[in-house]
Amino acid sequence: MKTVTGFASATVGNVACGFDVLGFAITEPGDEVVLTLHADRKSDCPVSITAIEGDGGALPLDPRKNTSSFVVLKLLEYLRTSRGISFDGHIDLVLKKNLPLSSGMGSSAASAAAALIAANELLGSPCTRMELVHFAIEGERVACGSAHADNAAPAILGNFILIRSYHPLDLITIKPPKNLFCSLVHPHTELKTSFARSVLPKTIPLSTATQQWGNVGALISGLLMEDYDLIGRALVDVIAEPKRAPLIPGFYDVKQAALDSGALGCSIAGSGPSVFAFSSSKITAEKVGVAMREAFLHSKAKLLSDMWVSPICSQGARTISSTP
Repeated sequence: MKTVTGFASATVGNVACGFDVLGFAITEPGDEVVLTLHADRKSDCPVSITAIEGDGGALPLDPRKNTSSFVVLKLLEYLRTSRGISFDGHIDLVLKKNLPLSSGMGSSAASAAAALIAANELLGSPCTRMELVHFAIEGERVACGSAHADNAAPAILGNFILIRSYHPLDLITIKPPKNLFCSLVHPHTELKTSFARSVLPKTIPLSTATQQWGNVGALISGLLMEDYDLIGRALVDVIAEPKRAPLIPGFYDVKQAALDSGALGCSIAGSGPSVFAFSSSKITAEKVGVAMREAFLHSKAKLLSDMWVSPICSQGARTISSTP
């Protein structure tokens, strides 16, 4: 019997102007997945969920419907059909949810990434991290009906990830500026990804698209050149944010509070309701985070919130224990 525990941290998708093509990972918080291999056990389904902690009973125990177990099943299927590697044992899975659900913090991606990194080690590391990203993306399809990579890829690979293409998958890793810090604030409310996607326009004017493309290019340039002023100027979303902002109580007051406290820029984390801001120092990022929390508290909804201040995570998902 062997046990491996995987960890994957929160991620921020879209990053303002980069809808479905840009995301980054922070260092904490994150989900843990504990996998235990029983070589002498066999069953119709090779993976069982023995416990889920921290979800309040919201997540399914069916291994084919839960993101963390589903991606492990897909990995085993791939190894059998494409690599000729058969699996005759059984894996027990325990999911420890430390990320809030429907938060815009890449909760489902973190569960998938933690499970995959643990399963890969449990099976002798047959796959590269880039190969694991494909399975994590399929986990997003189970979680929200859309197989996007802007959370899944950085959850496994770390850093900023730019998705140039989905067919075929073409990912570009961008190292963050050394003094770039993220303030991530999660108000105590939920916003389903499926609903947040439903409010987006089906078509956009060419002039709007042109403005968005310019911001994406400028943001990537700012990251590569460590030009903090350019990063701030480019953190503008003219497509998703205007439609989703009304779904987040007090969003514009929170954004203004961040900017007034010295943030380079501020926008919705993923599909929301969490909000992120960039700063060029940890001290400023902490001030910004406090101001954002206060703005949520003084909104009409008087929302309590949680805050994390973090550099960009360069490591990605990792195993944190392995026995024997």
